[in-house]
Amino acid sequence: MKNTLVMIMAGGKGSRLGPLTIHRSKPGVPFAGRYRIIDFVLSNFINSGYRKIYVLTQYMSSSLIKHLNRNWRLSGFGEYIEVVPAQMRLGEFWYRGTADAVFQNLNLVRDARADHVAVFGGDHVYKMDVGQMEAAHRESNADLTVAAFPVPVDEASAFGIIDVDDRGRIVGFVEKPKNPPEMPGRPGWSLVSMGNYMFKREVLERVLVEDGASESSRHDFGRDIIPRLVSEGARVNVYDFAQNHIPGEPEGAEPYWRDVGTLESYFDANMDLRARLPALDLYNRQWRIRSAQRDYPPARFVKSAVDAPAATVDDSLVCEGSIISSATAFESVVGYDCFVHSGARIAESIVLSGCDIGHDARLCRVILDKNCKIEPGCVIGEDPEADAKRFPFVTESGLVVLPKGTIVPAKGPVVLANDVAELLENDPELGEKLHPGTFVVSMQSRHSYDSAGPRFRKFAGLET
Repeated sequence: MKNTLVMIMAGGKGSRLGPLTIHRSKPGVPFAGRYRIIDFVLSNFINSGYRKIYVLTQYMSSSLIKHLNRNWRLSGFGEYIEVVPAQMRLGEFWYRGTADAVFQNLNLVRDARADHVAVFGGDHVYKMDVGQMEAAHRESNADLTVAAFPVPVDEASAFGIIDVDDRGRIVGFVEKPKNPPEMPGRPGWSLVSMGNYMFKREVLERVLVEDGASESSRHDFGRDIIPRLVSEGARVNVYDFAQNHIPGEPEGAEPYWRDVGTLESYFDANMDLRARLPALDLYNRQWRIRSAQRDYPPARFVKSAVDAPAATVDDSLVCEGSIISSATAFESVVGYDCFVHSGARIAESIVLSGCDIGHDARLCRVILDKNCKIEPGCVIGEDPEADAKRFPFVTESGLVVLPKGTIVPAKGPVVLANDVAELLENDPELGEKLHPGTFVVSMQSRHSYDSAGPRFRKFAGLET
């Protein structure tokens, strides 16, 4: 067991992922049908041999904490994955930035007495042997090592941009610039921080105390801590994520890392995993991605009647407990405990758990949060102009996103669950994205946690 302490930043609001984050934090968002985003970073650390892990939470953390408490337990004897909610230890304020989140929990760092501290984000999708990064950090005697990865320059403004010398030493760092600089010798690409850091413990303690005393600081690792250490002449090195090799992966396998911080990037990353040759291999038994173990039966692909057509599933992920009955799923992700009725067609879509797709419904480029009900004959994704007028949330590229527990009739406004409508009313930032006149609130006492299965249909008066 490695003695290095791990702190995972899992308190992000993820406002650009709304409405998926209207009732959960970004690391708690379901992904690839059966996982949550945080499962990837936790799996990376467990697979790499790390057993002292704190998960720092803040925004809408109930769903995430429930997932961690039920599914991420270690055996004790010095091994732990512990949830650390924001506690206001230093005053009447929440975490004021990523660095402040660790600063407010320096007592945990001191109590652990570890020589090195890994501070990683909890909201990215990737596989990484963290031990290889720590080995490079120790061998170079670095004060701080920052994991880095090249991304196209038109996407780089969402990240911290790194400038390195020929020794791999960071000589410049700019957080989320409007016009990201390109990598020398590689036009069209920028070298960005992955938000994953390996610190010497004493360096981390010192710089956080100094930053905490600064009234002008934004208390952020990218905006304040890294530039401060670089300007001081500290040994701040870059770790090239492309050099990381995962056991069980073929030599020369392309590295995969995605910041699923927007609805478009979230959609694209899900589509990556359901491809015929997925960019991220979920089937490597030497590097398992762990998550909840659910008591659902196997997925079923059946005929709805003896003389009905067979179910057709192509280039898709379909999770446990789901039934596709004389229906079609093409280039889609279908979560657990879903029912797709006869004649329905799902294409290029993400359907999270507990959803019910009525017969002859047609969905294309749709994201359904949990427990949504699509009524028979409903069509989404074939007429972008009609979708923009009808649905509450439609992205610039035409993705239709339906909040948790939504009912969609064949025609007319969608029906939002009562708790979701209340949350939207209290979230002005997300409310600005809401298309007015496109929804009503359930007249029943309908909660987004209520299943969209057959029992709900009868209760809600949708069938007799």
